[in-house]
Parts: sequence; C-alpha cells; structure tokens
Amino acid sequence: MSPSAAADDFVLRCENLHRHLGRAEGRVHVLRGVSFAAQAGRVTAIVGPSGCGKSTLLYLLGLLDQPDDGAIWIRGERMSGGDDAARTAARAAHIGFVFQFHFLMPEFTALENVMMPMRKLARLSEAQMEVRARGLLADVGLGEKAHRLATQLSGGEQQRVAVARALANQPAILLADEPTGNLDQHNSALVFDLLTRLARENGQAVVLVTHNPDLAARCDEIRHMCDGVFVD
Repeated sequence: MSPSAAADDFVLRCENLHRHLGRAEGRVHVLRGVSFAAQAGRVTAIVGPSGCGKSTLLYLLGLLDQPDDGAIWIRGERMSGGDDAARTAARAAHIGFVFQFHFLMPEFTALENVMMPMRKLARLSEAQMEVRARGLLADVGLGEKAHRLATQLSGGEQQRVAVARALANQPAILLADEPTGNLDQHNSALVFDLLTRLARENGQAVVLVTHNPDLAARCDEIRHMCDGVFVD
C-alpha cells in the first residue's frame, strides 16, 4: 500500500485473516494471519506459487467465503461475519469479479450478460441499464457485437465482455483471479490494459491474482505470498 495514502482511500481492508480448508488429518491452514489494504485508483498484484493461498484470499475479500478469524472492511464498514443476504448485497453493490474463465451465460447476448448484474442490483430502469451496458461494451471494443451470443465470440472477446460485466454496477473494488490465464499473449495484454485503464479512470481499487510476471510488473504494487502469508 502507498505509505502516503489517507485511510479513506483504502476501500478494501482486512486484518489477520485465517482460513482452514479440509477436515481431520486433511485440514490445512491456508491463510495464516493475512492483513491487506487496497487503495482507490491503484492496481495491486498478488503473486506466489500455486497453493499458497492467493485465490483463497481473493474469495474471502470478495465475500464469497467466510474467514475462520480476522475481519474485512469495505469503505469502513465491517463485512466479515455478516449473514449470506448481507454479503450478497455487499457484493452486488461494491465488488466486481473477473475470473480466468469468463463464466458468461452462453444462451444470452453480450449485452444481456453485461446487464445481468445491474438487473440484480435493481438501481436503474431497463432503458438506463441498456444504455450503460452498451457504453461498457463500446469501452472494451465490442460495441458492434452487443447482440451476439456469448458462443459467437472469441475467447478474448468473451473475456472482454466479462470485464464489462464486472464494471456494470460501478463497483468500488475489482477482484481478478488469473483474468488472462486462459488467453494468448495479445489478448492477455489487451484485457489487462482494459481492466486497469477503466479501473484507474473510475477510481476503483483493483486486486489481481496472477502468475504472469510481466503483468504483475505493470501493476502499482506487488504483494508476494508464500505458505499463506505475505512475505514482502
């Protein structure tokens, strides 16, 4: 994190997160007291070997899982420990996800896929949602393919739709788990550039898990993880 940043800039913060997975003899202490903060308008890469806890941390920060101990705050509001309904509402309002696999709904168009998070949040009219979705698709270079089914798009195009979908509700936080891991070099660079440019323009905090050292080097900050803790 930036040492000069004000506390209010850290839209996402956690302290002393612990997480165990498995049971009995197979129980593993995956996260061992992780503390972290993500600043608005900055991109942080989390790097480390497979199995070190990167994705587990991202799922906790995204409120998709609960820590065994520790706390998570979004915009100063404590999120850990809440019930499923509260965490679901917080995800819809504050968090956008981009995963290695785009997870688009294949029977829907690119436009409809981008509109889905907005429909769930239900803050905009149908017409407003469509205008915003079209604008986001134009931002990622797919304005002319808004009405194509997901299955009619290339892998790189599908991932760009996933970036647009993640930005649909203007989230304060973008979490990306190997978002370019399934793409070739050209599309990896394209998706990374889009994700980081749009996030910086919108003042969003981005937390990116990646094995790609070239992409990590282009982030504002790199945090190295090993055996469930940050080692830098």
